[in-house]
Amino acid sequence: MKGDNHVMITVTENAAEQINKVKGSMDGTAQTLRIAAVGGGCSGYQYQMAFDEKNDSDSVFESNGVSIIVDQQSLQALNGIEIDYVENLEGSSFVFKNPNATGGCGCGKSFSV
Repeated sequence: MKGDNHVMITVTENAAEQINKVKGSMDGTAQTLRIAAVGGGCSGYQYQMAFDEKNDSDSVFESNGVSIIVDQQSLQALNGIEIDYVENLEGSSFVFKNPNATGGCGCGKSFSV
């Protein structure tokens, strides 16, 4: 795995499959998944995912064949995170399992550290 030796980001097989489906349907040059922890949501931070191009200050990670870029400000909040993709009766969505989160909201879309 590339990236900072002390930081780990994991993508499950289900999430990797869904990310590759979305990436395959896109036109354009931004083909690397960016994950960030940005201010907002009801608990202080929320997760943000988008396809983007790497900046010089970004860290790059590989998990289940998916390249992930993370900005320096988000590294601490996302260290150890696992990204899964779940399909159930309520629908389908990406699920973030973050060991750094000290609290969260009921919808699972925001967290505090």
